[in-house]
Amino acid sequence: MQRNIKSMIGFAMAETDGEIGKVDEFYFDDETWTIRYLVVKTGGWLMERKVLISPGALKEPDWEHKSFPVNLTKDQVKHSPDIDTDMPVSRQQELALYHHYQWPYGDPVGAGFYGGMGMMGMVESRLPLEDAIALQRSEKKSGDPHLRSTSEIKGYRIHVTDGEIGDVSDLIVDKDWKISFLVVDTGNWFPGKKVLISPEWIKELNWESSSITVDVSKEAVKNSPEYDPN
Repeated sequence: MQRNIKSMIGFAMAETDGEIGKVDEFYFDDETWTIRYLVVKTGGWLMERKVLISPGALKEPDWEHKSFPVNLTKDQVKHSPDIDTDMPVSRQQELALYHHYQWPYGDPVGAGFYGGMGMMGMVESRLPLEDAIALQRSEKKSGDPHLRSTSEIKGYRIHVTDGEIGDVSDLIVDKDWKISFLVVDTGNWFPGKKVLISPEWIKELNWESSSITVDVSKEAVKNSPEYDPN
């Protein structure tokens, strides 16, 4: 089953000893198109901090009650590295985060929406720890250029081979937290219709101009099945 990002904003993050906050947004890798972090806004118990939680820390979601149980404690979250989510997240900060929670180093891949495997569902790092630390030191502190916010990409204009068709209104993720589709609102070009565009069709993603170019035609989009959020 697949889920749209918009429907998961506001989900409660429930730990082993209580709720820590609500899901505020998601961070994804624009090379692999995979969700790397859930950004959770804590309640008053932690002075409204925003913390990053890997999908690999999630247990089986409670869709009925809109909750993401995690195999963590409030104390772990309270003493996690203080990362300013309004600024670019550096590799140094990510490594500190992984060290704190004892997550495997590297690109996390969750057990999926229904895996229920917690941290055991994560893939081990492709890099030995010493190599990861060397990479950490060699990279700029300005942040990982491929770590992006799902809220940032909303509103980006979609260009096809023969014109413009609309803008991104949402994202669809599969059970492994991989972004399978961009939801595009066709606006005035084709009023009242929303269509799905696969990241595999993207030829260029320009963060400076807030635009995405895909290798399909207007006619193909016009004749494609309409997106049904249900």
